[in-house]
Amino acid sequence: MGTREELLNGAKRCLAERGYARTTVRDIVAVTGANLAAINYHFGTKDALLNQALLESASEAVGEILNAVRTDPDPAARLRTFLTALTESFVDKRAMWATNIEALAQAAHSPDLRTQLAAGQVAARTGLADMSPTTDRDDESTRAAVGAVHMTLLSGLLVQWMVAPDQAPTADLVIEGLRTLGTTLAKPAAD
Repeated sequence: MGTREELLNGAKRCLAERGYARTTVRDIVAVTGANLAAINYHFGTKDALLNQALLESASEAVGEILNAVRTDPDPAARLRTFLTALTESFVDKRAMWATNIEALAQAAHSPDLRTQLAAGQVAARTGLADMSPTTDRDDESTRAAVGAVHMTLLSGLLVQWMVAPDQAPTADLVIEGLRTLGTTLAKPAAD
């Protein structure tokens, strides 16, 4: 593993242990054995390194879940499996997900982080739409809508599981709610 990868792995570890705002250059240097110049050489700034580590951690976590559910041919079962695995991930990888919430607050003060998070959201919506196509011939508009709903579910569940895990909705409750909403939306509008 090269210095760049060691720095990324060290930054991921620091993010999980200390969070975004409390991770210092010294923390990363202590964990990796690298020097400050290596951070500047490979990433330009500590913030750029932390941003990259944060985005990779979240992408890896969601990627693991998506890889596990893609094989199920039934879209409803895929969604249930995804939501169940996602909420389990909120427990198993709580520190990583908490850091993501913290980064959202930091993004209000960092245009670079905000830009990177926005790009990450676009990529996430695409990946989530790929998980559950509605047909074999979904157009871009349909895929965008499905990805947006999935991303909204992910974000909303994340916040609820971070704030009050004992009160957060289960996969079954979310699916029941989606079915109810789908039925409601399928009814013709009253004139």
